Amino acid sequence: MRDKLKGVIIAVAAIAALAVGGSAIAGAASGGGGSEEHDKAISGPALDQASAAALKATGGGKVTQTEVGDEESYYEVEVTKADGSQVDVQLDRGFQVVGQKADHEDAR
Repeated sequence: MRDKLKGVIIAVAAIAALAVGGSAIAGAASGGGGSEEHDKAISGPALDQASAAALKATGGGKVTQTEVGDEESYYEVEVTKADGSQVDVQLDRGFQVVGQKADHEDAR
């Protein structure tokens, strides 16, 4: 009986180890280098709050792209202004502006 129980415990431990290892491999393969949120668009109520904060910081415009887990801040909101110029607004988790810069690559 003890040998059977010992075998079951070893099998369960092996399955658990494989599951943990498999999810780590899947995360690495999908580019999830530690943050599941990285490179994902902002959604839900957070999108509304981030957009409002970014538009206030830029003095208006249109939100054209968003990202959670940006390398520079928690949220990044790209705003395209009426003249076609673009500004990347960096926000913290509380939707406070922590930086902004003109996006010269896409400027027209």
